[in-house]
Amino acid sequence: MSVPLKTRVLVADDHPIVLKGLRTVLDAQPDMAVVAEATDGEAAVTRGLSADVDLAILDISMPRKTGLQAARELTHRRPELRVLILSMHDNEQYLFEAIKAGASGFVLKSAVDRDLVEACRAAMRGEPFLYPGGVRALMREYIERARAGETVSGETLTPREEEIVKLVAEAHTNEAIAEMLHISKKTVERHRANILEKLGMRDRVELTRYAIRRGLVEP
Repeated sequence: MSVPLKTRVLVADDHPIVLKGLRTVLDAQPDMAVVAEATDGEAAVTRGLSADVDLAILDISMPRKTGLQAARELTHRRPELRVLILSMHDNEQYLFEAIKAGASGFVLKSAVDRDLVEACRAAMRGEPFLYPGGVRALMREYIERARAGETVSGETLTPREEEIVKLVAEAHTNEAIAEMLHISKKTVERHRANILEKLGMRDRVELTRYAIRRGLVEP
């Protein structure tokens, strides 16, 4: 994909002040323009599927869908779209999940002024962008896995199961989850049982820990 003269950017974050700050940083660049905003992951997916967006910048923690869930869906349905993940947390697991989700880069919110523009330009050139600590984390993970002779496993849960894990971890009841997802309570219960069996877990506490590790909810 050739780099456009002016990259059209979607920014997604559930905090209006953050959105305003991202827009200010990006619109100040001669080769970038923020053309869309979203305050939750579902809206980010809908807007990111539009042909007038070249790059999506997604906060990792948003309502309805997380940035990671949105990234997975967007990169699957629109492979030419570039995606960057934003996070408040210097968390290695979040970084690994962002890469698995198809993101071109991972930017810490604490370093937006320094890193965001460079990350955007790298993504549009088809190059990865990681903050220095992220590079070290990836190298350490690779070396540890190589020494142990391990391979990286694929996705365990379906997108629907991930949605349910997120809602369970947020302490919603089966009835509330059924209503939010427009499915029956019995279907939610069946999903929960399947999820626990797949992951080898016993209860909501373990599911919540899993959701935090996967970036589905914030600790």
